[in-house]
Amino acid sequence: MMWKFRRRRSREAESFKEQGNAYYAKKDYNEAYNYYTKAIDMCPKNASYYGNRAATLMMLGRFREALGDAQQSVRLDDSFVRGHLREGKCHLSLGNAMAACRSFQRALDLDHKNAQAQQEFKNANAVIEYEKIAEVDFEKRDFRKVVFCMDRALEFAPACHRFKILKAECLAMLGRYPEAQFVASDILRMDSTNADALYVRGLCLYYEDCIEKAVQFFVQALRMAPDHEKACVACRNAKALKAKKEDGNKAFKEGNYKLAYELYTEALGIDPNNIKTNAKLYCNRGTVNSKLRKLDDAIDDCTNAVKLDDTYIKAYLRRAQCYMDTEQYEEAVRDYEKVYQTEKTKEHKQLLKNAQLELKKSKRKDYYKILGVDKNASEDEIKKAYRKRALMHHPDRHSGASAEVQKEEEKKFKEVGEAFTILSDPKKKTRYDSGQDLDEEGMNMGDFDANNIFKAFFGGPGGFSFEASGPGNFFFQFG
Repeated sequence: MMWKFRRRRSREAESFKEQGNAYYAKKDYNEAYNYYTKAIDMCPKNASYYGNRAATLMMLGRFREALGDAQQSVRLDDSFVRGHLREGKCHLSLGNAMAACRSFQRALDLDHKNAQAQQEFKNANAVIEYEKIAEVDFEKRDFRKVVFCMDRALEFAPACHRFKILKAECLAMLGRYPEAQFVASDILRMDSTNADALYVRGLCLYYEDCIEKAVQFFVQALRMAPDHEKACVACRNAKALKAKKEDGNKAFKEGNYKLAYELYTEALGIDPNNIKTNAKLYCNRGTVNSKLRKLDDAIDDCTNAVKLDDTYIKAYLRRAQCYMDTEQYEEAVRDYEKVYQTEKTKEHKQLLKNAQLELKKSKRKDYYKILGVDKNASEDEIKKAYRKRALMHHPDRHSGASAEVQKEEEKKFKEVGEAFTILSDPKKKTRYDSGQDLDEEGMNMGDFDANNIFKAFFGGPGGFSFEASGPGNFFFQFG
């Protein structure tokens, strides 16, 4: 009686298996899974039923469950080649390439000509090799190569969270934050308690200068895995960086620039890998240096900021202003052009226009410098300066000098006269100060006669006059 019962159950199990096969062939894997499960319930000692359900679970991407079924199939029948192949495939998909090699080797021991086993064995060894290379390259901080290796390994191990996390971490180190976050978030959708994925999410936020949110993820990761070393270090760095930066900002607002400089410098030493935050710290320190009138240091800090983040508009603007203050107008124009190309605002357009005007003015003769007066000099100061310089460079004073010296002094004498003519005339001075061309409206710079200007200034009652005592010779006398 018992044998009839067992035979009937066996027939029913086979029927369920056949139905499962039909659904599997139609790629309806959920229904196939249900019928294979019914077959197993009817006949739990049949290795092929577990093997079939393992194949179905693999098609559904449920490799860990599939591994359990594959292992059960070979426990029931160690000569079941397809069972060993499926066990190896599950191990490989989950990233355990060494275990996969053992399974594929067992399949080859049973059938040394099995082409699938041969290929899968090669694939598993390739994954082992990619892991080794990635480990070395990670230590060398060659993150691009690690990403490459993980991409190749994931072609054979698509369900391996470990490979995905390593790839995501390296993407974060490369500044490819959206890609890194996508990978980490995908893992967290499947396993919200995955400490490694939580750490990578925090790392992306940390490197994007969202430090407060980053700390929340690091803390959550440490709750899941209290001994997570990377999360612990990152959390400590994030908190220290946030505190130092805030203290520096506070000192700056209070006008304590020396302390602000020290705090920003200390913050820069916390984590050289945090490029975005460090760019802001360099720019902040550059602002401090500009307040301290250490303009060259300010320029260096802003340069370091844009090296770290070449899209950092604030750093370009700060550096451009420092260039303007140090009369490096070509560099200022270059920075303002960069800013205006990125953000075409009226303010940026005006800043660029002002820098271009100053550059244009800087390429002309500096009449204020020639007379040795400030740009805000009064009319009397300009006259006094002319008197001093004209007498200093007058040809008569250098009549006994070498021909070379006489030529140089004559040139300076003419320039002094030219400068005085422009700066002593309100209309011409206004045009000169505004950067307009002086050759317009009859102000041809080649028309100036230094001797006539000198005569007009010193001649007349009570002033100087001069007469020619011979070609190229002059002497002064009181009128």
